[in-house]
Amino acid sequence: MNSRIIYLVGSSGHPNFGDEFIAAAWLKYLAVARPDADVWLDCPQPGMAQVLFEGMHPRLRVTNTLWRLVHDNAELPAEVAAKNIRERVAGFGTPAYDLGILKLREAGSLHLIGGGYVNDTWPHHAGLVVGMRAVSELTGAKLYATGQGLMPALAPAPAEAPLFRGFDHAHARDQASADAHGLELGLDDAFLGVTGEIGRNDAPSGLYVCIQSDMADPGRFQAAVELARTEVEAARRRGTKAYYVEAIPGVDHAAYERMADLIPETRFISFAQVWTHGLPLSAQQTWVTSRFHIHLLAAAAGARGIAVGVKKGYYDVKHESVAALGSGWSLALGSDAPAMPQQPGSLRGDLPALTARKRAEAGTLYPPLHGQTGSLTAGAAKLFNKAVAAPLKNKIRAGAR
Repeated sequence: MNSRIIYLVGSSGHPNFGDEFIAAAWLKYLAVARPDADVWLDCPQPGMAQVLFEGMHPRLRVTNTLWRLVHDNAELPAEVAAKNIRERVAGFGTPAYDLGILKLREAGSLHLIGGGYVNDTWPHHAGLVVGMRAVSELTGAKLYATGQGLMPALAPAPAEAPLFRGFDHAHARDQASADAHGLELGLDDAFLGVTGEIGRNDAPSGLYVCIQSDMADPGRFQAAVELARTEVEAARRRGTKAYYVEAIPGVDHAAYERMADLIPETRFISFAQVWTHGLPLSAQQTWVTSRFHIHLLAAAAGARGIAVGVKKGYYDVKHESVAALGSGWSLALGSDAPAMPQQPGSLRGDLPALTARKRAEAGTLYPPLHGQTGSLTAGAAKLFNKAVAAPLKNKIRAGAR
């Protein structure tokens, strides 16, 4: 075991703005707090993740060892899958995995970073926790889980219950998840990076829309589009410009196609633009979105909005958790079509305290090296802009010529 190896496990590389933002927030924190560490990110799509996170940490490596183990056992009963994963971690047995497992065994800590991907929507993802625990039982590596969204709750295999047994630190991001698994209530991992994201893009005022077409209950996608169209049409009558933001390439384009008669292509903001220049955020905006992390970040910037739930038991829990923090947004979680709120919520004013809590949690898990006492958020943002944003901006401009 090598205490200088930090092993992160997350759902990165799709790309999906929320998942990528969380991973980037941890990498930028570690780039300032622990630039000496070898940081491994285990994720489903390591190729795309390598592109997205290039330069965010000087010693970043990307792999998919645990995720391959999980996917290779996804169709098996939970107890059989858990047994197979434990045996592979402990006993090797195939060159397809052995070198990756050796690297897992070297890690001083294994950290399940935040997101909503370990729950009954994808019950086989419990294998990630099984694999992490199997490594720790062999090597003594520390086990962390932060910002976990665990609803709808899954039932782990009996031998693996409770789900986070043996973890040194495990926090949920919403009360329902905390209650379901006996965890401490914490904050979403996006709070580690929100301050650096606000102001990264010089966003004009207006109405912003982002509606997903994936993971929607029957009828919810069309209802979300209709609600958004109503708000866009009202904005047009007031002379307010509307913009469309893409959080997942392609998946979020279906709704735009149904609003292209109202929002010109020049005001379609692609994922590549968002990742390069920053999510357009300001207090002079209104939003209609089904995306959880857009709700969180835009409300933190002081924007007003309507959050649309498209899947009961999953997205309603997410949006309610942001409302509980004071977003002030209206929630359209069923057949209702609430009005746009007239005043922003309290989240923007509470943001310094919330981000301080999240940075304190990060500092507990990964104490900064002696002398690394500057502003982690500012330092990481500077590193990102120098190493990633500026070069990517030039590439996109060159490609458009």
